[in-house]
Amino acid sequence: MKTTLILEDALVERVRVRARERGVSMSSIVEEAIVRLLAEAPAAREPIDLPSYPMGPYRVDIADRDALYDAMDDPEVFARYRGER
Repeated sequence: MKTTLILEDALVERVRVRARERGVSMSSIVEEAIVRLLAEAPAAREPIDLPSYPMGPYRVDIADRDALYDAMDDPEVFARYRGER
């Protein structure tokens, strides 16, 4: 595929010199560089510390489906959640 790249003049000159030294086209030098870049493993990211807030004890055991549904149906639970009580 033919494409147009906008590169700094100094970089183009370095590519031109390298291509001449190796006896290949500038396109093959650029293609090789892109292939190498894309083959690299992405850099590991530092873990992000997420904030946590003390919310008090759990009000329901979520493993107890009936208790969970009862709590979800309780209007007082939602009133507390919305800050109404």
